[in-house]
Amino acid sequence: MAKPEVSEFDSVDPAPASSVSSVIDLRGTICDEQERMFERMRALFALRNIGGADAVEALAAAYDSKSALLKHEIAYVMGQMQDPHAVPYLIERLEDRDEDLMVRHEAAEALGAIGDRVAISTLERFLDDPEPVISESCEVAIDLLEYVSSKSLNYGEAA
Repeated sequence: MAKPEVSEFDSVDPAPASSVSSVIDLRGTICDEQERMFERMRALFALRNIGGADAVEALAAAYDSKSALLKHEIAYVMGQMQDPHAVPYLIERLEDRDEDLMVRHEAAEALGAIGDRVAISTLERFLDDPEPVISESCEVAIDLLEYVSSKSLNYGEAA
């Protein structure tokens, strides 16, 4: 039995990244509601691997999808990418009370993983959310954000 491919993000992805390297083409695939979910996931992981603002924009475009699973994975990979360009999109998902709880939860955790302090006030606003999965995710996200942002400050290094 072949071992699953481990990504550069130190995760075993549920689908191998697409070999397509055009962000425009990958955006078309991930946003296509008629495309098989496996192919959409392959596009998602390829966009994550490419990285950068254009890839984040392509991923965010797929937040219009009907699939909570896909939107959850988008939030997850945005957290892996740790690109501050994703923060407004993740805040929008967290704030949307009509969004699936799984997506809102993952958006909160991704905000923590990115470590951009711009997200603190939003995360704090949802600490008392009536949905425990949201309030607890925001609590974890704040702690993670503080940890990630302190690591980037290089404490203890000589000036």
